Parts: sequence; structure tokens; C-alpha cells
Amino acid sequence: MKLHIKNGRVIDPANGTDAQQDLYVADGRIAALGTAPAGFVADRSIDAAGLVVAPGLVDLSARLREPGYEYKATLESEMQAAVQGGVTSLVCPPDTDPVLDEPGLVEMLKHRARILNQANVYPLGALTAGLKGESLTEMAELTEAGCIGFSQAEKPVLDTTVLMRALQYAKTFDYTVWLRPQDPHLGRGGVAHSGPVASRLGLPGVPVMSETIALYTLFELVRSTGTRVHLCRMSSAAGIELVRAAKREGLPVTCDVGAHHVHLTDVDIGFFDPNARVTPPFRSQRDRDAIRQGLLDGTIDAICSDHTPVDDDEKLLPFGEASPGATGLELLLPLALRWAEECVTEPSQRVPRALAKLTADAARVAGLPGGSLAVGAAADICVFDTQARWKVEASALASQGKHTPFLGYEMSGQVRATVVAGHLAFSR
Repeated sequence: MKLHIKNGRVIDPANGTDAQQDLYVADGRIAALGTAPAGFVADRSIDAAGLVVAPGLVDLSARLREPGYEYKATLESEMQAAVQGGVTSLVCPPDTDPVLDEPGLVEMLKHRARILNQANVYPLGALTAGLKGESLTEMAELTEAGCIGFSQAEKPVLDTTVLMRALQYAKTFDYTVWLRPQDPHLGRGGVAHSGPVASRLGLPGVPVMSETIALYTLFELVRSTGTRVHLCRMSSAAGIELVRAAKREGLPVTCDVGAHHVHLTDVDIGFFDPNARVTPPFRSQRDRDAIRQGLLDGTIDAICSDHTPVDDDEKLLPFGEASPGATGLELLLPLALRWAEECVTEPSQRVPRALAKLTADAARVAGLPGGSLAVGAAADICVFDTQARWKVEASALASQGKHTPFLGYEMSGQVRATVVAGHLAFSR
């Protein structure tokens, strides 16, 4: 299909583009910007007057719940949620059932995603067999099957020697290891941030030191092995400061933060709202402010949705018993725009700064080809209205997971069209 997107404000952080111009798509790729290629005749036109035309969003953490958890969500529902949220590429953790520790499982997931012909799916392979933290997986075979890195999801590696050997193995083949820094013992069984709020509510806490102690260990292992490590979903001011120091030192580390952690704190638990039960837990306002500053100064590389759909049976329970997780694919863009509106001082830079954290920077971290509107790049495009306001209601969400702490909130920024490899995957 030949596609002409006209009259839009084209913003491409990867190439420093921010101008009103037309964009032309042919054979699944960006054919030209500004002036049509010779002989170009569009099969379809999209009038983007008053809208932003940007690279498709790259989400670094989205659980699709297949295989094994189809009662929570299906690939069809979550891929629809992705394109409805402007997400054209997403990275999925390996904690499915069965775990993504065999090439056949990875190939099956990628095949299912290709058949749906919507967003691009990039699986992370399990770092250890069954995520048990005991024996390493065949990383080379998993990479050939389509894995872009290796992770333990929320499962810790209790034996530091096993973790060191995993990093050494990954370094040998130049793989990236994705880890969420949390000590497996400190805060075990905790459901909220250790602090006055958890104490008043009588909830077991997860201390900040569970994140910082894990970071100290990881950074020592990175110094020893030189392995590239991506730190998933940072949550604390102290942890972010350690990452800042590690980057100054030159360690090959990157990190992301969940979109909801950019805005909410432990106070938002309210009266035991299970929708606010997430992992890692919402922390103090000081931690939230440090996250916002870390995004501004580049310490935090990307914002992810941390999309974790949970069904009613596991969510509508007392706070401490509810399963952690929230839907996020459709909220990723408006939450990033809200961060920029509140934290970026120069008005003209707000949308470009937000988009950078969702496109070029996220693609760089994951080593993915997306995140750009350069001529010749895959035509993964998000067209959205920065001024459109909408209310977050369960009925408005395409995801099968309807639970989010933002239910009832009014958001600014709504996707009007999503193009994946030149194919119009969604339009409103």
C-alpha cells in the first residue's frame, strides 16, 4: 500500500526532525518526507492537520499473557491494545507458562504475532531454565529463534555465582541481560513501599535498600564481566543515583521506568485500592520526583508501559492478596506527555522530549530497528492528537486487563492512527 500522511507535524527525535511536512510510505517503508517521490500515487491518504506524526512507540515491557495465561489476556486483545495506544514494537518478558526457555516456544509466539499482522513482538528469553535461577538456558539457540535479550522477569537468581556465569556467557556473544534490581530476601512478601503509609495501613513493606543492594551487586558483576545490562523499572531516588554514578563511570548499563511510577506515589494506594498494587511498589514523593529528574537528565533512558493485565478474580481482592499489575499499553503515550507537560520547561520541546523516551531512546536500549522516520526505515508510525482529552474507563480499553490506578482520570493525548510496516493497523 502507498500511503500519504499530509499536513501533520512530523516529530522524529532520532533525526532531530520537528516540522510540518508530508510523509510518504511505499512497500512498507518511509519513501520520502516533504516532497513526494517521482510518480508516487497514494492508495490512501490521512489528513493529519493539527496532529503529530511520529515514529511508532517502542515499549520495553509488555506482558501479552500468551502462552499460558489466556484467562488474563490474549495475544489478540493485547496486540489491539498496543496499536490503539500507538505502540508498534514491544518487548515481552519470558515469564509465560511455559517459560520462554525453549526455541520452539519463542518461534510459536513470534509466529502467532506475525499472523495477527499488528505490532512487532520482540521476546526476551529466560536467562535460566524455567526461571529457577539454577542452570543457564541455551542463549545462542534462543537468539536464533528471535530473542533480543535475556531476563529473569520477577524471579531472582539466588546464587550469585550462577548470575556471574550468566553474565559471562552473555558477554561472550554480546547479548544484553535485562534484570530488575531487587534483593530476593529484603522485602520478601512485601506489598507496599516501606514507609509511613505502609505502617499506617498495616501492610508489609519493600524497602528501598532491596533495590540499592541489588544494584551494588550487579554493578560489581558488570565491572568484572563487561556485560551490557538493562535495568528494568527503577523505582527509587537512591537507586537512580547509583545508576547515574555507574553511567559516569562508563559501565554499560541502561535503565527504564514504568509510566505509572512517573506520576504516582505510595499515597495513591488510598484506602487499599488493589488497582495500585504493582511491582515494584509506588514509592515516596521524593522517589517519584527523582524519577522525573532522571528522565530529564538522561539517567533513565526510556519509559515503558509495564503492561501487566490481571483478571478480576486476581485483582478484586484485599490489597495484600491482589495480584500485582496494571494495564498500560493505551496509557503509555498520554502519561509520557503528561510528564513532559509538567517537567519540561520549554513548551516547544515537550512533545519531542516525551517521544524520545518512547521511540529513539527505547529502540537504542533494546537494539531494535524501530523508533525512526528516516527514509528507508520501516513505516512504523503513530499519528496522535496532543489536545484530545479522554477519560480512562474500563470500557474504553482494548486490553483484556481493565485494571489501572488511573481509572477515572482524564488524559490528554489520543492516538488517531497507527501504521505498522506500511499497514494501517488502527484508525479512529
